Amino acid sequence: MSGTRPLVSRKGFFNAKATAQYISDYDAADVAEFILEHEAIPYQQIKKVYCSTLNRAQLTARTIFGPDIELVTNPLFREFERRIFSLPLLRLPIKLWLLSARLLWFLGLNSRDIETFRQARTRAREAAELLAKDATENRTTVLVAHGLLNNFIQRELLKMGWKREVKGGNDFLAVHLLTLHP
Repeated sequence: MSGTRPLVSRKGFFNAKATAQYISDYDAADVAEFILEHEAIPYQQIKKVYCSTLNRAQLTARTIFGPDIELVTNPLFREFERRIFSLPLLRLPIKLWLLSARLLWFLGLNSRDIETFRQARTRAREAAELLAKDATENRTTVLVAHGLLNNFIQRELLKMGWKREVKGGNDFLAVHLLTLHP
């Protein structure tokens, strides 16, 4: 499950420094108000939710499941890091900065001072193993985290034999349901 749209402006053109600040603000942002009612989520049965260490994911989890939910925050569920390369005079739309930074990171050309793509994939595998173990022990496991990481966790769970029952999109608030069939 992904979080909702963070309350950070994306309008205008950004230089490298402003883009780095945008990422920092984005990771710490509050989220827009929303109501989530999805038939795949057994709301009354959920007592514990795994969650990213980032504020926006925790706010999303509390909004969905209420203030009394046990949030199990873990850096395994943090979104893949982004590093903005330094081109101080260049001003681009934020989407272009983020896309180019991510593309270069995938290619192994933009990971100085952050985890590499290979390390991030390993972290996603570890997260999938933790969630699979918990689901096996407790029947249901819920994760509120971030889009790209969630996609990689899903890939790992599918490799482990899980089946996708609900594919809830790729927007800021998406619900995916995976089950393990013996």
